[in-house]
Amino acid sequence: MKKLILVIVAITAFSCNNSKTESNKSEALTAKSETETVSENVFPWEAANIYFLLTDRFNNADTSNDLMYGRQDDAAVLRGYKGGDLKGVTQKINEGYFTDLGINAIWMTPIVEQIHGSTDEGTGKSYGFHGYWTKDWTAIDANLGTREDLKALVDAAHSKGIRVVLDAVINHTGPVTEKDPVWPGDWVRTEPQCEYTNYENTTSCTLVKNLPDIRTDSNENVELPPQLVAKWKAEGRYEQEVKELDAFFERTGHPRAPRFYIMKWLTDYITDFGIDGYRCDTVKHTEPYVWQEFKTECDYAFAQYKANNPEKVLDDTNFYLVGEIYNYGISGGKLFDFGDKKVNFYDDKFSSQINFEFKWNAKQMPANDVFKKYDDILQNELKGYSVLNYMSSHDDGQPFDKTREKPYETATLLFLTLGASQVYYGDEIARELIVDGATGDANLRSLMDWDKATNNPETQKILTHWQKLGQFTATHPAVGAGKHQLISDDNGLIFSRVRENDKIIAGINLSKGEKSIKVSSIFEDGTNLKDFYSGKEMKVENGAVTVDSPFDIVLLEEK
Repeated sequence: MKKLILVIVAITAFSCNNSKTESNKSEALTAKSETETVSENVFPWEAANIYFLLTDRFNNADTSNDLMYGRQDDAAVLRGYKGGDLKGVTQKINEGYFTDLGINAIWMTPIVEQIHGSTDEGTGKSYGFHGYWTKDWTAIDANLGTREDLKALVDAAHSKGIRVVLDAVINHTGPVTEKDPVWPGDWVRTEPQCEYTNYENTTSCTLVKNLPDIRTDSNENVELPPQLVAKWKAEGRYEQEVKELDAFFERTGHPRAPRFYIMKWLTDYITDFGIDGYRCDTVKHTEPYVWQEFKTECDYAFAQYKANNPEKVLDDTNFYLVGEIYNYGISGGKLFDFGDKKVNFYDDKFSSQINFEFKWNAKQMPANDVFKKYDDILQNELKGYSVLNYMSSHDDGQPFDKTREKPYETATLLFLTLGASQVYYGDEIARELIVDGATGDANLRSLMDWDKATNNPETQKILTHWQKLGQFTATHPAVGAGKHQLISDDNGLIFSRVRENDKIIAGINLSKGEKSIKVSSIFEDGTNLKDFYSGKEMKVENGAVTVDSPFDIVLLEEK
């Protein structure tokens, strides 16, 4: 890995605090001495650029599977299937779209078979296009493709150094419909509905009406649901599924309790396809020990996959688990507060947590205050772990920039804040989040607009900005996982990040045209640097570089 520098000036003006400080060389050396030894053969998940997409809404490469299982095109606005599929994701991988954006991991919404029917819970007729209404964990939903399609996607991603993260739902089944009966009572509870005021009424309850809750707290042996038995027999795979389940329970010694069936089914996607991680849904609604058990089974499955496929092993990276604890924020450190008890979901459970706090920090705090806060927590209480920051998502109705008026600022803050970055599909082209006729979270799930990305000049400028930041931060994990140090906030915010030999300096809100950047805390005089953003080259003289570009963002790296 090259030695690097980063100087970044935001295209949109940011707030800077009023202190006038500059790091000296001794501070830089101290920062370096405090960093851990970084293995070159381990992928830095703590600094990853993760692209989160709704598989059905991203790209339709196979129109023959747009409506399967008798589903109809009769849903409320943006609440039905729109045709996106696994082949569509693979197509964009092969075209280099993710590589150009600096993406090194793709997280897809659940791809398992969803309920066949529809529901109407006050928002109009809805189908399970989003993937969170499971019917059969062992099958890929035919609307999205086949097992062969998933294999091709993972192989294509890995060939470009891109990891694949699937979405794990252990907490609940899909809703009950005329086509989708409720699971047996020893598998699920259908009441009470969660109240979210304490631990008990957040875990032992249904999230919403008509969303049966898996009895994840049970250790009682249960038989397979009759609807799964009938389905597998009709598909000619009942004997094989039972044989595999018998082997799993014999190996693990687990009771045949509901959660362990599901863990077996989910970890099959690791051993069969070599996926690299799981984003786990509704974590706080499931007992904490469930995630410790799940981590154990995921780690075992990943080791088995590597042993069975040595030629496909990318490196020595462990399996990645990121949790969705709704309303978790980095300020909580390792703990989430249920009101009556605090729970640590990190140790022996998750590598990272989705950080619901970040968009508020970005809105309400000066940029360096955000950077310092995240540095303090990630370098101390969360050292060895990370958070996944986002500006918009599929179910957060209060995104950072709902009207898409600040796409440049969104990218700059997202990519430059310590932690991993979650790019929600279409953030990079300012995909609309307010849609005529849509209600609630349907607004957040509009179709990816490929025509706009390709043919709209203003959109292409936005995309280029995201691409440059994404590529640079993907190349330099110090941006997301380095030690932060303020250099100056005089005429713009300038700071450094150091992660062993990977060194960066960033500047925010500097002037366009000619600008002088002090870099002596990181680079010696005579060092040749290149501005990644404009392509211009310069040499360090008297502890500084002069960058003359029409942009107010500069990305410097050692030439």
